[in-house]
Amino acid sequence: MTINYITGSTELLDAVGPLWEKLNAQHAAHSLHFAEDYAAHVYAGRKAYFLDKAQSGLLRVELAQDTATGQTVGYCVSLVTEEAGAIESIFIEADYRRQGIGDAFMRHALDWMDGHNVSMKRVVVAVGNEQAFGFYERYGFRPRHIVLQQQTYAKG
Repeated sequence: MTINYITGSTELLDAVGPLWEKLNAQHAAHSLHFAEDYAAHVYAGRKAYFLDKAQSGLLRVELAQDTATGQTVGYCVSLVTEEAGAIESIFIEADYRRQGIGDAFMRHALDWMDGHNVSMKRVVVAVGNEQAFGFYERYGFRPRHIVLQQQTYAKG
C-alpha cells in the first residue's frame, strides 16, 4: 500500500467532511455523557469553526490518499495562533490504522508548528477515546487539565 499526502488549507476542508462524520460517530458511540451532543453535530458547523479559526491564524489540512484506489483514508487539521499550535482534528480509516499514517500526520503537523515558533502545542481528546493517549504521549503530549462540562438541554 502506498499513501500519498496532500497538504493545503481551507480548500481541502470539503474532503475532510466524510471522514470527520465517521470520527464524530465514533465519539458519539464512546461518549459517556454527551452522545446526544455528538449526534447533533454536523460537519457544516465544524467546517465553519475551521474557517473562522483560519481567519485569525494559520490552518493546515493534510489528507492521506491510498494511491491504488484514490480514496482519502485519513486527515489531520492543525492550527497555529498567537497563543498555541493545536492538532484540531485527526482521523484515519480503521483499515489503515497502525500503518504509519498517524505518525506521518503528527510529524508533519508538529514540524509545521515548530516552523511557526509556537511555544505551546495541544491536542484535545474526547472522553471515551482515552486509548489515544498512548499515541499522543509518543510525541510528548501529557494530560494537563481535566475540563468538566455541564450537560444543557434545550428548554421548550
